[in-house]
Amino acid sequence: MKRVAIQGVYGAFHEIAARGYFVGEEIDIVPCDTFKDLFRAMKNDDDLLGIIAIENTIAGSLLQNHNLLRESGCLIIGEHKLRIEHQLAVLPGQKLEDIREVHSHPIALMQCEDFLEAHRQLQAVERDDTALSAKEIAENKLTGRAAICSRLAAEKYGLEIIAEGIETNKRNFTRFLIIANPDLAYKMNRGMILNKSTLVFTLPHEAGSLSQVLSILSFYHMNLTKIQSLPILGREWEYQFYINLTFDDYERYRLSLDAIRPLTKEFLILGEYREANTPNV
Repeated sequence: MKRVAIQGVYGAFHEIAARGYFVGEEIDIVPCDTFKDLFRAMKNDDDLLGIIAIENTIAGSLLQNHNLLRESGCLIIGEHKLRIEHQLAVLPGQKLEDIREVHSHPIALMQCEDFLEAHRQLQAVERDDTALSAKEIAENKLTGRAAICSRLAAEKYGLEIIAEGIETNKRNFTRFLIIANPDLAYKMNRGMILNKSTLVFTLPHEAGSLSQVLSILSFYHMNLTKIQSLPILGREWEYQFYINLTFDDYERYRLSLDAIRPLTKEFLILGEYREANTPNV
């Protein structure tokens, strides 16, 4: 059975994404308090898989996870795009008029601002995790409090959903990366049709250095789906560039990498994998 490390407790959106990616398979979820703990667990166990959120269509990129992935030596073996649906969950028997506080992760609270604005009697309380908020309410039998969480978290902790789909924007998607230690990554992706990759590199601080790279990728018909720059700590005004490419010809893709590699520094392929479809709303 595959074991998959997630950030958060049981019922977190990371668990939903993991089960969505490995649909039809039995998997063992390994909860980790933080993303650093997740990468630490994978470093100590070569057979442990991981799943990390990397970007959200509303909140943007999770910049910390870009650096953690690059530093870890792990490789991306797949991705999963999950529509984020928020529920308001309470102890059984509680009604909306009984609730004084709403607990959740800051991003979840932000994504439900229209609902909270319409119910100003509810005080938003920031917590470390959506599912953890549900767990704390259930285990401590906290009346007068609600959690904004997933349906899975509400079910796991025996809470009652009193308001469904309270997210403001229904086109709220998070992209998750499935990651593995290198030997396991090569084994799992053997024979798979690959059409997407994630690269990271730095460039000399010279005029036109980035445009040269992008022009070469365009010449080889690579589809640039994302570019993210992050400052390099201790090296003022220098940046790492993370890019996602999709392609339909693997050999042409490899030729494009050979062409841009001499123009870059600290070039790494963070993973080659299969592009995921975006689910319907």
